[in-house]
Amino acid sequence: MKRRIVFIVVTAVAAAVVFSAYQVGFAKGKERDELYKKLDVLAESMAVVDRDYVDQTKAKDLVYGAMAGMMGSLDSYSQFMTPDEYKELLVDTEGQFGGLGIEIVVRESLLTIVSPIEDTPAWDSGLAAGDIIVKINGTSTKGITVNEAVKKLRGDAGTKITLTVLGEKDKKLRDVSLTRALIKIKDIKRAEIIEPGVGYLRLSEFRENTSKEMGKALKNLNAEGMKGLVIDLRNNPGGLLYSAIDVTSFFIKDGEVIVSTRSRTQKEEVYKAGKEETKCLDVPIVVLINKGSASGSEIMAAALRDHSRAVLVGEASFGKGSVQTIRPLSDGSALRLTTAKYYTPNGISIHEKGVEPDIKVALGDGKDGPSVEDEIFDNLDKDQTAKNKFNYKKDIQLVRAVDLLKGLMVLSGKK
Repeated sequence: MKRRIVFIVVTAVAAAVVFSAYQVGFAKGKERDELYKKLDVLAESMAVVDRDYVDQTKAKDLVYGAMAGMMGSLDSYSQFMTPDEYKELLVDTEGQFGGLGIEIVVRESLLTIVSPIEDTPAWDSGLAAGDIIVKINGTSTKGITVNEAVKKLRGDAGTKITLTVLGEKDKKLRDVSLTRALIKIKDIKRAEIIEPGVGYLRLSEFRENTSKEMGKALKNLNAEGMKGLVIDLRNNPGGLLYSAIDVTSFFIKDGEVIVSTRSRTQKEEVYKAGKEETKCLDVPIVVLINKGSASGSEIMAAALRDHSRAVLVGEASFGKGSVQTIRPLSDGSALRLTTAKYYTPNGISIHEKGVEPDIKVALGDGKDGPSVEDEIFDNLDKDQTAKNKFNYKKDIQLVRAVDLLKGLMVLSGKK
């Protein structure tokens, strides 16, 4: 009886898939017939597993497993989410959660760090973009999915975890012990004048209120005499697409293209700069990027360069140039499906390639991006009379960016 139930469940799912595909025009004629045949094989396979597998199975587990495998076969970013996993995703968008503070992806079957989030346990431990997590608490990550990894990495604040990590730069294995914390994300980490006329703005992620915070920050910098601006997008893993578009709109003219997306089923969709109250159009800009810059930060950097609004300094970005759309399903689960790719205003795809800087400057010492040990972002001057001023001269990439910006300011007559 149970075998029959499994077969009926799978067949019903298969029929629903075919019907949905037929409705939207994906499966017609021979394509539809072929899809039916393959789904019959899927149903047959599940029935065999249900009958002969050494342990008793559940219909839901078999169906969910098949769906997870299907999504995992597509690319590094498409995922199947159970109802609980989908709820966790919704929690992430609220801006705080318990964990380590790293963006991860499975790339070429390896659990890879996209970027550590600033001021989190992952950041403090020295984990870097491109590092590969080989083990979690001694258990191999071979064959792990992103959802499974997130479950293992996330936990209550104060609990401990050990990661075995293969360094992206030195190719050496090391164990990293971390204590989970409540991860609170602050979009704009720093916005201040670091030298006469030189503004510095550190943007860590694109979320719901980032554009509002950007407007406030620019107003303050303008009031303090900003003549040129360094925008720091290093280790910015991206975030919300519309937020990245709104933030980029501050720096280019209304109506100019910021990014376009192209999918298989729809025509090209073009996103253009909107109207912002505090436009910053006549100020020279230098943008800092590195391997931890991904998705929205790559869109912003590429758009500013394509419109000749900024010079890019640092290291090549991560290369996450695809669009994922969340499709909720009837039982509370969901699909995170890659539906399109990003293209810069000049029509270039950055997916799996990244954005190359105009001027390459490596941090050196085997490090890919700022670290807490360097005290690049959080080091305060001993002079307590200075207003929250940090010693940026320990950061060679930022020093080069400031020097370049000064030259641009002279050329533009801003200095």
